[in-house]
Amino acid sequence: MHELNITDIHRQFKAGSLSVVELTRYYLEQIEVHHELGAVITVNPEAITIAESLDKTFSEDQSLSPLFGIPVLLKDNIDTQDKMPNTAGSLLLKAHFPTRDADIVSRLRKAGAVILGKANLSEWANFRSNHSVSGWSAMGGQTRNPYDTSRSPCGSSAGSAVAVTANLTALAVGTETDGSVVCPAALTGIVGIKPTHGTISSEGIIPIAHSQDIAGPMARNVTDAVSLLEVMRNETSNFSEHLRQDGLEGKTIGIVANQMGYHPNTDLVFHQAILDLAKAGAKITQCKLPHLKEISKLEYQVMLYEFKTDIANYLKTSSLPYSTLSDLIAANQTHAADEFPYFGQDLFVEAQSKGGLDDAEYKVALEASKRLSGPEGIDATLDACGADILIAPTMNPAWKIDTVMGDHATGGASMVPAVSGYPHITLPMGFVEGLPVGLSMFSRKDSESILIEAAYAYEQLTQHRRPPPLRIK
Repeated sequence: MHELNITDIHRQFKAGSLSVVELTRYYLEQIEVHHELGAVITVNPEAITIAESLDKTFSEDQSLSPLFGIPVLLKDNIDTQDKMPNTAGSLLLKAHFPTRDADIVSRLRKAGAVILGKANLSEWANFRSNHSVSGWSAMGGQTRNPYDTSRSPCGSSAGSAVAVTANLTALAVGTETDGSVVCPAALTGIVGIKPTHGTISSEGIIPIAHSQDIAGPMARNVTDAVSLLEVMRNETSNFSEHLRQDGLEGKTIGIVANQMGYHPNTDLVFHQAILDLAKAGAKITQCKLPHLKEISKLEYQVMLYEFKTDIANYLKTSSLPYSTLSDLIAANQTHAADEFPYFGQDLFVEAQSKGGLDDAEYKVALEASKRLSGPEGIDATLDACGADILIAPTMNPAWKIDTVMGDHATGGASMVPAVSGYPHITLPMGFVEGLPVGLSMFSRKDSESILIEAAYAYEQLTQHRRPPPLRIK
């Protein structure tokens, strides 16, 4: 069952050589075997019961819904109405049992998925401190990169990415405000899709900033990621028809020249990717994204303002003994010994100092950030260099986990598509000294179709995916 994809799983279901219960048990066993990776906070105590019910359903009518019997892990900031808390990795939320499924969870259940459990994450989705350690939470401890367990998986959807690449689940759901799907996907050698903002409901997800937050699929291949994306979306879509081996023919690919240089050997792998894209029929051109420093400063202000308001709105829907960000700050101080072993809550404190969403500073920052990243950013760049898609290395290779100095990211391609709300796909591009690195593809709003065509064609040509060197039970 190692490295099985959805097509293989469904084929075995139909042949009678595999049941949903057997598949679910396999992944539950792998989670236990590889507990040292710190990828999973909570296993769903109802997973086997759900699997048994699905096996019974299949024996009666032999039909397969899109994700029938497919185990899916959820990042532990997504509400589920069952026996699993939704903690955001914080001890403050360890008794937080939502009374409703998040919208995307309802869609997954309807599609026949088995909710396997909750994945570890960078606590509060990496929005508690500027000095955080990616993949660490007080609830789940440190998530580790299975290609080298001394190295970071990046964040904040660290557990989701590690569980997928280590074959602890078939699929996982991550969330992203800026980089939290694509960075861990790139550093663990899988596919991550950050969809166009607003096309997937954020209802029932612990927020950072409503103008950028979105959930995204994480999988070992483009096909499975697209299958999960179709189920998660608000609208009916048929992205599967864009899984074309000739998907790069006739497309103009723009190299974002000022989003390189994160690491010299990553650039060497990226140059080979450019040759492969041209080999598959793409025209290559040089581009440059403007306004990067301005966008970064504006985005920071927007996130501070929105977090203060958005987290209060979320808390009011819960039965937790907190109703404001100020309450969380005070409670963290009470639990400082467990919550602050490596870093504090400077982002919480800075967000608390902001006013409401009617403040002029917020309104100006929001408008400018969207304009500079979207119409005057990605759109203008595509027009200027005559490209259909922009590409860059997603991130530098995984750095050593460092609880003293924090993360050591040297650059990444996530910010502009994150702030604009435009779609972004990362997929395996190769390896740097045994560590995966990812290729980022992004384009205009609602351009998932052409990105999927390009990503699938590149994947089929190169086949860079290689599982980590873990023991298999």
